[in-house]
Formats: sequence, structure tokens, C-alpha cells
Amino acid sequence: MRTTTGLALLAPGGTLQPSTIERRDLRPDDLAVRVTWCGVCRTDLHAVQDASSGPLVPGHEFVGVVSEVGTQVTRFAIGDTVAVGNIVDSCGTCASCRAGDEQFCAEFPTLTYGGRDRVDGSTTSGAYAGEYVVREGFAYALPAGMDPAGAAPLMCAGVTVFEPLRRFGVGAGDRVGVVGLGGLGHLAVKFARAMGAEVSVFTTSQAKVEDARSLGVEDVVVSRDADAMAAVAGRFDVVLDTASAKHDLSPYLRSLRADGTLCVLGIPDRYEADPMALMQGFKRLTASGSGGRPRTREMLDFAAAHGISADVEVVTPAEITTAFERLARGDVRWRFVLDTASLAQA
Repeated sequence: MRTTTGLALLAPGGTLQPSTIERRDLRPDDLAVRVTWCGVCRTDLHAVQDASSGPLVPGHEFVGVVSEVGTQVTRFAIGDTVAVGNIVDSCGTCASCRAGDEQFCAEFPTLTYGGRDRVDGSTTSGAYAGEYVVREGFAYALPAGMDPAGAAPLMCAGVTVFEPLRRFGVGAGDRVGVVGLGGLGHLAVKFARAMGAEVSVFTTSQAKVEDARSLGVEDVVVSRDADAMAAVAGRFDVVLDTASAKHDLSPYLRSLRADGTLCVLGIPDRYEADPMALMQGFKRLTASGSGGRPRTREMLDFAAAHGISADVEVVTPAEITTAFERLARGDVRWRFVLDTASLAQA
């Protein structure tokens, strides 16, 4: 068994502390990756807050350098820079996996942390760590020229917004609305604009209007303004709702044109909507999360071709508690990324 240094929650109610954690010995199709950058996702915050036991090592969107390869690895060599997302294995045989939608694996995909290893049944530990061991098939070559810190959040936030934009055929001339301007929302704006869409942002905060305009959106709609919401009724082809807190979906359904789609990407405890807002005009309400391997590869290539990366604030391991406190109150523009270099050297 290998060991590395990671930031671990050792007991519920505690804080993340540098700790020695175990990694599996390399299997034939495994890579050992020296983690260099790991995105700090709101899911990580919730996992730490809601933990009922320890140890827990968060981190599920990261970039690193291959340090060792298994005997059957063919796509990567020592020294290659790779990116890994929140899915690190799946059954590979169900209909979803065969279609390249591993995020919907019938046996549930193995998550980067808090997941079940499909070989030995152990619980996975995440990438707030110096090293991660991953199957070759769930690692992705980082395109040349991409900023690795800005690329790390693409592996969760990026593919989460890219998947529905592609699935619902967003292209030139389409009108896209984005609810919420955070880690997911700012990347949704960037990808949709690169696809040729006219993009508007819905926000509850007047303070974010100028931030949204700086991303080049067509319009910013303060969703608490009833007149502003009425003015955009029937406007949008697709609306991506990235807000994680429970809220009424009805106003955003009303903003869709006939045959439009509202895709919810946040995960509240339940969805609420006025049935009349949904049924008028054959509108669709759907949800999505993450993406499969083909879409993730496509997303990285598209991001590289269009110069897209996340806008990030880099934090050190010593600053992770402060970063979590700021994340809890929405004080980040737009994604924290953990510099794990010191952990890799520990």
C-alpha cells in the first residue's frame, strides 16, 4: 500500500488537517498522479459539513503529473500532465456506460472520494492530496497550453455545464439563460458564448450585475425584480439553473420559449414549480450532473480551442479553512483552486 499526505477530516465537526493517507498499489491499468492543482467545489464543503465519520479527504477536480504507470498502461507516460474529474470508474457494461454516459452507470459510478472501489470495496479518498491513483481510462490528457490551475475546475464544473449545452444543441443564434453566477455559472456563460449563443444571466444580487457584464453577456436580469422577469417571458431556448439552494423554478420556466428546456444543475432537496408554468408550450424540465468520458474529452478540446478556463483564486493548504468559510458565504470569484505542491512534496 502506498501513502501520501492529504488534507483529511478526521472526525465530524473538525477541520481539514494534513494527514498520512493510503493509496492502493498500482494495478496494471493504473496511473499514479502527483496532484498539482485541485478545485475546491461547494460539494466538498457540504461533504465536510455533513460528514458523520472520518477520515474524509475531499477533492474531485484536479490536474497533476504522471509519476508512475501500471504494466498495461498505453496512453500515458511518466511526466505527462493529466486531468481527472469526479468519476474514476464505472461498471463499463450497462447501457449508459456503453453509450459513454458513465455518470448514469446503472451500478453507480465510483466517485473520486466517498466512492466504492470496484475491486477491493474500499472507500475512495480525494485529491486534496499529494498523490492520486486512478485508472488510465478515467484520466484525460491536458491539452497543450492550458493553464493547469484554471483547467482543474473544468473537470467538474466545466463538464457539468458543457454536457447539457451540447445535449440540447446550443449553437449560433440560440438564447441561453444562466441562473446564478458562481463556479458553474461563469463557465456556462463562457461555453455558451463560445458556441455562438446570446447569453443572459439571472442573479438575485444587484452586486453581481457588473461582474456578469464583464463576462460579455447580453443582459443581466435581477430575478427578484418582477418587472424584469416579466420582460424576459418566452425569450430563452435553454436555461441552465446552477443555483444550489432550494428555490421556485416557475419564473425560469416562464422565461422559456415554446419547446424550451430548463436544466437544473444544482441539487436541492426537492424541485418546486407551478405546473402551469411547465405545461404551457411543451416546455421541458430536466436535470443533469457531470458528464461521461466522451463528453469530458470533447469539453477539454473545446475549452483549449476557445481559450476557456475557470477564473480562479489559488489557496494553499494552510488557507483551506478560510477558503471554506468564504465559500459558505459566496465570497469567491469564481472558483477556489488548492495548490497541492507542498502536499506532493511532504
